[in-house]
Amino acid sequence: MKYTRIAALAAIGVAASLSLTACGGNDSGKDSSSKRSSSSSSSSSSSSEDGSKAESGSDSDSSKSKAGGAKSGSGQDTKAGAGAANGATETGGKVTFCKTQDLAIDARDAATDEASGRIDITMINRGSTTCSATGFAGVDIKDTDNTSNPIERGNAQPRITTLKPGDAAVFNLAYDIDNTGDSLTHPTDILVTPPNETHTVSLKWPAGAGEIKGAYTDVQVYPTHTTK
Repeated sequence: MKYTRIAALAAIGVAASLSLTACGGNDSGKDSSSKRSSSSSSSSSSSSEDGSKAESGSDSDSSKSKAGGAKSGSGQDTKAGAGAANGATETGGKVTFCKTQDLAIDARDAATDEASGRIDITMINRGSTTCSATGFAGVDIKDTDNTSNPIERGNAQPRITTLKPGDAAVFNLAYDIDNTGDSLTHPTDILVTPPNETHTVSLKWPAGAGEIKGAYTDVQVYPTHTTK
């Protein structure tokens, strides 16, 4: 009987030991599983953040690209608008300068006394549209020796000179008259280039106009104005 009790107690001890070992193994498994789960979760979170950052960077680059494209387009539109504003057609209230081919031009003696010479040069708009003759015409006087002498501008400010079809503008040449008969100038023609034009017309020096005192550098041309 004594042997039986000892054996039973020994069996109980073995069973208890096995029970404790089993419990310890379960806890270890739980900890390991928990750690793996936490690591997986951390890895997933990090991957998600990296993906989010990458996506955010992509959006930012895309936004910058769009902004750059808009800026470039805006510049092109501005240039196109500037090109249209500077067009040579009648746009937005602006008119082109009168073309030489559309102007009937003549010259006449307009001196009011024997001391001050004046020649009026009239330009009539024979075109079909309104044009501008504002400014100074280019003027050269041709002499009998076939030289052409440019005439200097007088001290005067140009006035707005807009010509409707049929309207006239006039500008003047002014000089002192030489009554001695010893003038060194012998003008034959007046070469006129309307304001902002490149085509020139040749007009005869008006018959009866007084001789020029001094040199051609003493003659002055004044800006255009309307006759109304």
